[in-house]
Amino acid sequence: MGTVSLPNTWVYALRLPHDPRAARVARMTVRAALSSHGRQEILDVVELLTSELITNAYRHTNGPASLRLTALADGRLRVGVWDSHPRIPAPFGEPPWDSVRPAAPDAEQGRGLHLVQEHADSWGGWLIEDGGPLDRGAGKLLWFEVDGWKAEGPRKVVA
Repeated sequence: MGTVSLPNTWVYALRLPHDPRAARVARMTVRAALSSHGRQEILDVVELLTSELITNAYRHTNGPASLRLTALADGRLRVGVWDSHPRIPAPFGEPPWDSVRPAAPDAEQGRGLHLVQEHADSWGGWLIEDGGPLDRGAGKLLWFEVDGWKAEGPRKVVA
């Protein structure tokens, strides 16, 4: 009998309706996928950042969102969130990348994109036009990467 080794690259995709429970479903999906693949070292940060992007998609659009988790061969995990709104917010936009200022201590919202900026290793965004290569209709794709295999170091931004 031969030994089967599991691949270290994989992709999961999830289509989420415009529903206030979408962020919870996304968190549960992230937790199940990362736990199943033994990636507990990045679970909390990926779950938090994914939840923030899905929540923004729900709050700022009237349509569905898509979540894609991709484990890359070098140990990084890329998370992409598509929604139908065409505006790419800071810090995901074109150079020079704006940084997101921290929310006021008494603010009830406005911390999500700052969290991405602080905790992701890299991030970016693409405007998607109707009939584009992803065939999802117009909107944008925001993504971030987390590398749990390396020591904590300076954050970088990649287009």
